[in-house]
Amino acid sequence: MMLKKTNFLKEMSWTQFIERKKYTDLVIIPSGAFEVYGYHLPLGTDTLVSVKISEILAERVNAIIGPTLEVGDSTALEEFPGTMTIKAENFKQYLWDTVKSLEKWGFKKFLFINSHAGNVPIINQIARDLQSNNEIQCAQIDYWRFIKSHCDGIIESGELAHAHASEAGTSVMMHLYPDLCDLNKWVNEPPKTGDDFPDIIKYTPFSEKTNSGTIGNATLGTKEKGENLVNRSVNRIVQFLVESWGIKDVNEKALEV
Repeated sequence: MMLKKTNFLKEMSWTQFIERKKYTDLVIIPSGAFEVYGYHLPLGTDTLVSVKISEILAERVNAIIGPTLEVGDSTALEEFPGTMTIKAENFKQYLWDTVKSLEKWGFKKFLFINSHAGNVPIINQIARDLQSNNEIQCAQIDYWRFIKSHCDGIIESGELAHAHASEAGTSVMMHLYPDLCDLNKWVNEPPKTGDDFPDIIKYTPFSEKTNSGTIGNATLGTKEKGENLVNRSVNRIVQFLVESWGIKDVNEKALEV
């Protein structure tokens, strides 16, 4: 029986890997979190989204998907049941060892698809250290913040559409993982308190902002909005890879949204 074609390194035999590696030096590394995501979405939403976006991208650009870092630093949300946390120093060391192993096997281009804000500065540090080797190129997609720049004409609720488990995130999950969305439990929950000092970085427990884990109007989410957000964001990432890194898009006829 023939083994299925896969872009996931974890699903390849070592001999399959040798053959696939001949055709790409681009590795995609997904990362996310395990944390409260409203009443209606799973705890692993961040990780699930980063893996699925990585999978879609890998098909477009013939990349290999490396190990997923499933849990990040979710300390601010730890009062909500099921939330898990990896300390920043442990996350950084694990990621560093991961990328150095991948570098050893000849990868030159590292694309981090990250769906958790707490991982962003750690990945930044790793990427800059990794690029001390002048042959290495790194880029990070901070996915939930990234789609804010590509949502015109799609979302309805303004800035709050991109808050936690709100319109945008709910829409993306409805498109990518409809069976994991419990729409009987979604809510419209504005933040419990305002912020008179948005220009100051603060460390407020998440439970002081929301009872449900949702901030914003999740009930405005639709599968169609999610599909448009995903297509538009993937197309933009592919455009970057093609124009900046010289990667070939194997699906050049992908629809524009």
